[in-house]
Amino acid sequence: MKVAVLARMVELRAARRRGQVAEAMLAAGVEDARVEGEAVLLSGRGMLRRWLGDLDLRERVRGGG
Repeated sequence: MKVAVLARMVELRAARRRGQVAEAMLAAGVEDARVEGEAVLLSGRGMLRRWLGDLDLRERVRGGG
């Protein structure tokens, strides 16, 4: 295979993966997740909510909450 063909295949796979990451974050409760170029952008408030939820879960498992 030519290098250009392989590069295109890798680019397509990476784009699919970024889409999957954005979808998973939305399913996890992040308010806004979108793909812009090579980045997956997530809302700060949604990320804070997820982080606090994870922290709450850890505290409950430890018996502190």
